[in-house]
Amino acid sequence: MEESSLHSLKIMHGRKFFNRVFAVIYAFAIIVLFYYHVLTLTRAPLSIVMFISDFILALLWFTSQSFFMNPITRQQFPKNLEILVDKKDFPAIDIFICTADPFKEPPLTTVNTALSVLAYDYPMEKLSVYISDDGGSKLILFALMEAAKFARSWIPYCRENKIEQRCPEEYFRKNHTITSQFQIIQNLYEDMRMSIEDVVERGDEYLEECISDPQKHEAFSKWTKGFTPKDHPAIIQVLLERDKDKDVKGFSIPNLIYVSREKSTTSPHHFKAGALNALLRVSKVMTNAPLILTLDCDMYSNDPQTPQRVLCYFCDPSIRCKLGYVQFPQRYHGLNEDDMYGGDNVRTFRVSPSGLDGLGGPDNCGTGCFYNRQALFDSPLSSLGHSEHSHIHNMTISSVSIVELACHVASSNYEHN
Repeated sequence: MEESSLHSLKIMHGRKFFNRVFAVIYAFAIIVLFYYHVLTLTRAPLSIVMFISDFILALLWFTSQSFFMNPITRQQFPKNLEILVDKKDFPAIDIFICTADPFKEPPLTTVNTALSVLAYDYPMEKLSVYISDDGGSKLILFALMEAAKFARSWIPYCRENKIEQRCPEEYFRKNHTITSQFQIIQNLYEDMRMSIEDVVERGDEYLEECISDPQKHEAFSKWTKGFTPKDHPAIIQVLLERDKDKDVKGFSIPNLIYVSREKSTTSPHHFKAGALNALLRVSKVMTNAPLILTLDCDMYSNDPQTPQRVLCYFCDPSIRCKLGYVQFPQRYHGLNEDDMYGGDNVRTFRVSPSGLDGLGGPDNCGTGCFYNRQALFDSPLSSLGHSEHSHIHNMTISSVSIVELACHVASSNYEHN
């Protein structure tokens, strides 16, 4: 074990001891306070109000102490992973990104999130990214078409230069080392950004002028006059396919799939939960990866080694048979250095999860979470390698029969009975 890890463990044990000692002292002080309240309760009417107030505060304090009794701090060592697991045996990952409104959630934000995970430092043939557009917007589909084009240059650029920050917007905002290669890729990003923002500003009607490729025009054919965000057919469009598409260097590229499930005013859609259920079924038909990552459209990944960190848990023989999911904390950008307004939600995403982990497992935050697919249906697999559960289609994911089946399982009444 590394020296820094031993130091972290010592700090963690020190905090546990301090938390427990403090809890005992504080509990004694509360008992003394209530003893005082009992003595003064009959002397002054105001004492009753103070007693009720102190009782509520004491109850809140008491119910939160479990988070501090046995906090767990976990560390991963991705460098050791390849010693135990061959890269070709890494499990495939399906990544779900949810969005619903191109005006409340700008398409460029969704694009940056998608590009940050498309460029993971992971075998490209084992990644599939699904974008769930619950509003059925042409603008999102157009933005992802532009992202697919840019990804062919962005992914090899990140791989060759070992870029740490693989969200393009953040990378170009912070990077100040300008080289000819950097300038080329930045110009490509700016062209993509301007194209997307121009279409968003001018509206759907402008799309006809921007798209010259007949195949891309065909993708928008389901947007008929009666199409509305709450009433429309299922639309599934394969924008990148690893068996067919290559990056500019000729290497394999991950799958990128646009999904807009069928919506009907006569069927409940259950918002994001319903969208994730539909993605679960669609992905099972198309790629059926044993691991699933869920992300919001504005929660980009800031570590290209994230999948390897997850595998440190899922490939650990001592816990993988009972491991359902691994929850990553959220971090916020745009905060002042001292976070003086408490915008980073330290308690929600750092204190409480480590405390709950000591009680049997953290809660699910709804995003930034890796699931064992089998745990959602039955019990976690003992092995995450290729198995009978990871059926491999003879047909490509863009074949007519596969897309038709995916549209069927994305229908609005599929869950009835």
